[in-house]
Amino acid sequence: MSDDIERLKAQRNQIVAQIKRLQDSIRSEVERDLEEGDPALYEREKNLALLQHLERELGAVEYALSLAEKGVYGICENCGERIDPARLKAIPQATLCLKCKTEIERKRRI
Repeated sequence: MSDDIERLKAQRNQIVAQIKRLQDSIRSEVERDLEEGDPALYEREKNLALLQHLERELGAVEYALSLAEKGVYGICENCGERIDPARLKAIPQATLCLKCKTEIERKRRI
């Protein structure tokens, strides 16, 4: 369990660093565009989409860390069963067991 928490913390630090790099990149693109008059819209849109994805992922990691602080990390929020350690190793921020996650995704497609 403590290995999972350490992975979550490392993942959080990595995401925060990626977000900062993207923010800096976007800021420099905007400054360049203002100077040169070149909109570079595609690159900016790509970076903004990536930034939004990373911010969502960071939220999921921070939420998982808050569950760890409460002592309920690794427990499925849907059924209350323990989440398979292999799943947590692959996706440390997982809050649903594979069975519940699969069922929820299946219902979304219907």
